[in-house]
Amino acid sequence: MKLQSKYADVVLNLLVAVAISLVVNFSYVLLMLVDLNNENAQQQNPPRRARVRQDEARLVVHPDGYGYLVYENGDSVYVPAQRMNRLHLAPGDRIVAELAPPRRPGAHPMMQKVLRRNGCEFDYSTLYNRPSRSTELFLQLFYYLVVSFVMLSILTSVRRNYSMSLYLRRCLWCCVAAVGLYCVAPVTEWHTGRILLNCMSGHMFDYMLLLKCSFAVVASMLYGRIYVLLSQRQAVEVENERLKNENLTTRYNMLVGQINPHFFFNSLNSLAMLVRERQDDKALTYIDQLSYTFRYIIQNGQATLMTLDEELKFVEAYSYLFKIRYADKLFFDIDVEAKYRTWRLPALSLQPLIGNAVKHNTITRSNPFHISIRTDGGWLEISNPKIPKLEPEPSTGIGLENLNNRWQLITGRRIEILDDGKTFRVRMPLLNPES
Repeated sequence: MKLQSKYADVVLNLLVAVAISLVVNFSYVLLMLVDLNNENAQQQNPPRRARVRQDEARLVVHPDGYGYLVYENGDSVYVPAQRMNRLHLAPGDRIVAELAPPRRPGAHPMMQKVLRRNGCEFDYSTLYNRPSRSTELFLQLFYYLVVSFVMLSILTSVRRNYSMSLYLRRCLWCCVAAVGLYCVAPVTEWHTGRILLNCMSGHMFDYMLLLKCSFAVVASMLYGRIYVLLSQRQAVEVENERLKNENLTTRYNMLVGQINPHFFFNSLNSLAMLVRERQDDKALTYIDQLSYTFRYIIQNGQATLMTLDEELKFVEAYSYLFKIRYADKLFFDIDVEAKYRTWRLPALSLQPLIGNAVKHNTITRSNPFHISIRTDGGWLEISNPKIPKLEPEPSTGIGLENLNNRWQLITGRRIEILDDGKTFRVRMPLLNPES
C-alpha cells in the first residue's frame, strides 16, 4: 500500500512538473509558432530579394562599435556592431555583401549577408551551427521539468508531522538544489550556436534564465505547500475515522472483558459460599455490591468522563467482590486527596487495571497482595508489586493498549506505564474541571 502511494506521488509530481515546464516555456513556444507562421507567410508571399553589389567595400569601424562598408564611389552601408562581432569582421576587411534596403527614406542600407571577405567566399558553417528550434525547445522543456520535479520531490517527501520549520528547511534545500541546477542549465551560445552548460558559457548571470528558474522554484514551493496541507487534511480525516472505529471496538471489548463469564461465575461462587456458611449479612452486602458493579458498568459503558469520586465508589464495590473471594489476602490502599475527587477521568479506567493485577499475580495468605490507588500532583497512580504466578495467565496487552487509546482519544493525553521488574505502575493524568 505504501509502495503504491509512493508511486502515485511520483506520477503526480511528474505531471505537475510537466505543467510548470510548459508554463515557463510558454513564451518560447509562442514565439516558435509565430516564426513558423511567418515562414509560411513568406513562402506564400516571397519578399523582395535583397540587392547584391559585386564590387568590394572596405569595412570602417566607428569608435562606438558599429561600422560602415565604404565603396570607392563614396556609397556607404551600415553594419550593426552585433553582426560584426558575430561574424568576426575586422576593420579594413574587403567585403562583398548582400544589402537590405533602407528601413526608411534617407537612411543607409544595411548589410544583410557577407558573400566574400578578402577575396574568399565566406563560410557561415564555421561560425554558426545553431541547433534546430525543436531541439532547443525539447532541451528547455526537459530542463525545467527536471528542475520542477526535483523541487517537488524535496517538498512532498514528508506528509505527516509537517511543521512550518520543517517546510522552511525543505524550501532552503530547494534553493540550494536550484543554484546547482541553474549552473548546469543548457544555454545556446549566440555567436556559435553551440549548446553549453551555463557555468561554461562565460555569462553566468543570464537574467531570462534566472527569471525562469525562479518562477519554476516559486511555483514548486507553492504547490508543495498546498500538497502537504491537503495530505495532512486527508491524513487527519483517515485518523479520525480510525479512532472512531477503534473507540467503538474498545468500548465493546471493554464491556465484554468486564462482564465476562469467569468474573460472573466467580462472583456467583463467592455468593454461594456466603449462603452455605449462613453469613446472611455479608451475602446481602455482596448482592448489593455485585448489583451496583454491574449497573455501573452497564450504565457508564458508553459514558465519556466521570468524576474520580464516582469512579472510586465503583472501585469500592468492585474491590469488595475480590475481598470476599480472597479473604485476608487482598488489600486495597486508597490515598486520594479530597480536592481531586471532583476531577474527571474516562469512565471505567480503574477496573481493567485491578482485574489485570489480580489475574497475573500470586495472592496467598502468607504473601498478601496490596493494590495502591493514590493521587500525585494531578495524576492518579495505580500500582502493585509483581508476584508472577507459577503458571502465568496468557496476556495479549490489548487491555492496556485499549486503555491508552481511550485516554488519548478522550483527553488528548497518554497514560504512563512504568515497570521496573518489581513494581508495576500506571499513571493517568486527571482533568481539572475548572480548566
